[in-house]
Amino acid sequence: MHLSAHLDVDVIAVETDDRLSVLIELTAPPAPAADGPRPPSTLQVVLDRSGSMHGDRIEGAKTALLGLIDRLDPADHFGLVAFNNQVEVTVPAGPLKDKLAVKRAIADLHARGGTDLSAGYLRGLQEARRVAGAGGATVLLVSDGHANAGVTDPEQLGGVAAKAYAERITSSTLGFGLGYDERLLAAIARGGNGNELFAEEADTAGALIAGEVGGLLAQTAQAASLLIKVAPQVRGVQVVNDLPVTTTGDAVLAELGSFYAAETRKILLTFDIPAIPALGLAEVATCEFTWVELPSLTQHTVTVPLHVNVVPGDQAAGRIPDPAVRTELMYLQVQQAKRRASRHLSANEAGAALDEIRKARRSVLDAMEDAPDHLRADLAEEVSSLTYLAEQTEQGSIARAAKYSSSDASYKSRSRGRALPPNDERR
Repeated sequence: MHLSAHLDVDVIAVETDDRLSVLIELTAPPAPAADGPRPPSTLQVVLDRSGSMHGDRIEGAKTALLGLIDRLDPADHFGLVAFNNQVEVTVPAGPLKDKLAVKRAIADLHARGGTDLSAGYLRGLQEARRVAGAGGATVLLVSDGHANAGVTDPEQLGGVAAKAYAERITSSTLGFGLGYDERLLAAIARGGNGNELFAEEADTAGALIAGEVGGLLAQTAQAASLLIKVAPQVRGVQVVNDLPVTTTGDAVLAELGSFYAAETRKILLTFDIPAIPALGLAEVATCEFTWVELPSLTQHTVTVPLHVNVVPGDQAAGRIPDPAVRTELMYLQVQQAKRRASRHLSANEAGAALDEIRKARRSVLDAMEDAPDHLRADLAEEVSSLTYLAEQTEQGSIARAAKYSSSDASYKSRSRGRALPPNDERR
């Protein structure tokens, strides 16, 4: 695993308050040589089978599940929990020794009843815990409706997902159609350090489910985290990406989840630097990146110190900020704006959402002129994304805009910089 750090400025003025931005780039190891079987993976699917899933939705989900069974090895663990107002363990979690029997169980699913999402998710976690080995497990929750029974509080279910992640169980969510509660599924995905996916049509849902399996099978690192130990003279640090973060004393721990082969991811940190009274090199923080390598399940840690040079004010006045770091900071701040817009839309506050979207679009357009060439394609795509969001909101497609904004912001903030695994059609 390779880690590099890029500061937006390499000098600050003596005896002057300042803010420093640091771009951390992390690159996972390549896929190991195929000289033996890969370690078994564990996938637990939790599928909404309530009445609203009737027709193309349940049939599309079943087709996608049948396809992923073909991609998994007999040694892989697979389980399926189906829920409406009741919970059914359609396929008990375990090795895929009899794929034909599993496919028959999936084909026999039918949609009916209400939506007790929490009961289905909690039962899915139980199944995942039962079979997860040292490599952990992934739970994929697929739902198209608002939970109308059981636990419906996003914060509470997000906390459940976070607790499961501490046990190496990742939770991803796929919202199907325009009727699901994006706040609830977003909270589970964020707490569980998984992906928050949105599919309006059955074909898109199938591609996203296939992509989740592709990412699971391509993993070369798990349980990755970044520990930022702040120097005594630094006032505070913020992780700009939308990641699960905990603070203990003078350290901040960001959970990064799993990496697949050769994936590169970008993390943006900002430090509040109070007036430093002495000239010379000053330590800002140390970054410790820890991960578990696959397939050996060996834990590694790489440490990178962060320093800045404290110089007289006249020297600092001529500094030129690194455009790549500043552009990345703006890009992630735009994702925060889209997340706020989604919350406004979920509360039916279209005017406030439009204000966020339009302001974010202006920020991207302003940044494009001075942005490095290798980032302009990302910015152009972001302008298109924000334009689409504004149009959907103006046309009254509030549900679509809320879900797209939430899912898009989550992907671009949490998985920033990653190249998609084979057969992943998320973007």
